[in-house]
Amino acid sequence: MKSHLVILILSFLFSNNTGDFEKAESLFKQAKYDQAKLAFESYLKDNANHLKTLEYLGDIEGIYKSWDKAMFYYGKLIKLKPGEADYHYKFGGCLGMKAKESNKFKALGMIDDIKASFEKAIALDPNHIEARWALIELYLQLPGIVGGSEKKAQRYAAELLKISPVDGYLAQGRIAEYFDRNKEAEKYYLKAIAIGGSKTTYQKLANLYKNKMNQPEKAKALLETYKEKK
Repeated sequence: MKSHLVILILSFLFSNNTGDFEKAESLFKQAKYDQAKLAFESYLKDNANHLKTLEYLGDIEGIYKSWDKAMFYYGKLIKLKPGEADYHYKFGGCLGMKAKESNKFKALGMIDDIKASFEKAIALDPNHIEARWALIELYLQLPGIVGGSEKKAQRYAAELLKISPVDGYLAQGRIAEYFDRNKEAEKYYLKAIAIGGSKTTYQKLANLYKNKMNQPEKAKALLETYKEKK
């Protein structure tokens, strides 16, 4: 009888604890980030190494653009579970955003760590799409003197093409557009539309027409075509 009572009490405590996490998660999904943060922090007091709670708190700090706080949570996740690709990707992303907001001298000192984080994510998950996109942007925006390289960006675009053809063509379009090769970018975006047909693919081409090729009516017509397809 006593053993049954202990089991019931433990069951109640566990279910109640789980319910606290689910409430916090629900608040996050409703974009009630202030409330979710408080709820997750409360849950973390009794569950210090709960991976998903740490990740949610890192995500919230990222939404707030509190890069150091976000990196604290992602850094802890990396220590707890170093083989999880997304943790390295998210850490690198926060580090990259911090570098972007820092002075040039400080930012230069972060480049190797940013690259290493994204490359680690790819090493752990060979099909990691987001990390390749991040490296493409990094190599496009870095000056050549500190490692910027269209060739390196194209390498990751080629890898994306094998993993996800839509992302591959979008990446090639992005690279061409970055260097104002707009007709070439149009060709790649059209290929992405033909394969994927998503809102993102249509939007990328519409933005190219409107912002780079001075063809706002063509952009409008393209988006109307997408709406008619839905």
